Amino acid sequence: MPYTVTLSPSGHSYACDSTVEVLKAGLDAGMFMPYSCRSGLCNTCRGKIVEGKVDYGDIHDAYLSEQDRAQGYALLCQAKPLSDLTIEVDEIDAGEAIRPKYMPARILDLKRAANDVMIVKLGMPMNEPTLFRAGQYVDFVRPDGVRRSYSIASTPTNDGLRSLELHMRHLPGGRFTDRVFGAMKVREMHKIEAPLGSFFLRDKSDKPMVMVASGTGFAPIKSMINDSLQRGFTRPITLYWGGRRREDLYMMASCEAWAKQHSHIRFVPVVSEATPQCAWTGRTGFVHRVVMEDFPDLSGHQVYACGAPVMVDSARQDFSAMCGLPAEEFFADAFLTEKEKSAA
Repeated sequence: MPYTVTLSPSGHSYACDSTVEVLKAGLDAGMFMPYSCRSGLCNTCRGKIVEGKVDYGDIHDAYLSEQDRAQGYALLCQAKPLSDLTIEVDEIDAGEAIRPKYMPARILDLKRAANDVMIVKLGMPMNEPTLFRAGQYVDFVRPDGVRRSYSIASTPTNDGLRSLELHMRHLPGGRFTDRVFGAMKVREMHKIEAPLGSFFLRDKSDKPMVMVASGTGFAPIKSMINDSLQRGFTRPITLYWGGRRREDLYMMASCEAWAKQHSHIRFVPVVSEATPQCAWTGRTGFVHRVVMEDFPDLSGHQVYACGAPVMVDSARQDFSAMCGLPAEEFFADAFLTEKEKSAA
């Protein structure tokens, strides 16, 4: 049965069948709603049900607690309508949004950045350069419909790009990354959808930025920082990049160069499980905890976080609860494996 969903405060409305998730119906109807993982784990699509009732979906309490539900919150990528709805949600300005589309893409280059990290250069249609916002991602769409998501590390331009840089971490046993690190060949074709996600730089603010990455979560952060430099932004940026070993910080030289060449950028590398081979003398521990040591008061900042779900979720909760970060100033993208999605 179709119901009407009205978004507040914009007043935009669209139809949503009781068998369809609120977010999917909204995106299909052309709404620019915030989202990332679309699996009920990252909280990016969280909205408040002002009027009406929803089926919350099969979401673990860790991602949507009973207290959250009692206060009217839902994860819109999982919620389905049980009546007409009015939902309070922070829509994306249409002027900042780019509508995604399907297109063919060709593998142009495969380069190892670390033992388990491959930098993939993806060629786009020559007659249709790809537009995106720094921080967004692409989906590889396999013939069986299964998707794999990877953030874009390239710097966007107003004219679009004909190739994209992606950073892929090898997950042993993963059907897609086993192929990337094994049988994948230059020039083979893939179907992708791009650009996706609402993780991008909010450039209307003048607040200092704290950027937090773990592992290949560095890819969209790289895109954001280079984009900000290209556009002449000088808002203070403190970049924290965490990994288990020194080799996980596979582009540390680039980060050090940013900090050396630009007075408004500071770089803090963090290693959590250094070995003697790392010869590590820098900061240690969980990367979001290091941020809290340096910024006990985040009330006047914006935070951009990308990487493992446990890091993103911990940062979201702890930065607000313990460091005073306004919830609306936390922007994130969590990297989820298929195993993690299935477990959830």
